[in-house]
Amino acid sequence: MVTIVDPKLTYEDLRKMPDDGKRYELIDGEVFMSPAPRTRHQLTVGNTYFALRSFVEEHGLGQVFLAPTDVVFGERTAVQPDLLFIRKGRASIVTELNIQGAPDLAIEVLSPGNRAFDRETKLQVYARAGVEELWYLDPETRQMEILELGADGRYVLVSSLSDKQTLMSKTFPGLSLPVGSLFPA
Repeated sequence: MVTIVDPKLTYEDLRKMPDDGKRYELIDGEVFMSPAPRTRHQLTVGNTYFALRSFVEEHGLGQVFLAPTDVVFGERTAVQPDLLFIRKGRASIVTELNIQGAPDLAIEVLSPGNRAFDRETKLQVYARAGVEELWYLDPETRQMEILELGADGRYVLVSSLSDKQTLMSKTFPGLSLPVGSLFPA
């Protein structure tokens, strides 16, 4: 991750940047660019999206989005989780242009180039914004972590799962999904 501009920018400034096919995120007025993800990353995103969207639609729970979808936390902070979920009762934060506020769940698929950024910088942004649940999927190790936001505003690791285990989440009651099915063969 590289900071590419200074001085501090706003979300409107970010929206005016030319579409060059790169993924940009704005954190406290600083712009961060991510290189194109690897194919294993994209397959993991696709598998997870398919599984969650099917479950969410079948049970009428809300909406699942995938990147690039801007999640705006304020004038100077907008990020793009790999996947996110908004409960049906909170659909009002979904606009034509972006998501205005904290999703109920953010999912980050870790890559060698973004691992520290997702686990440190974005983790703090998600906590400040009040994202209740955060998942990390690691295609390299075929492992998954589920974190929940505690009353103290810090994330607590509630599950660390290998590809041989089953995913269950308080965000999706009744979901029972083999973790290995999220990763490419």
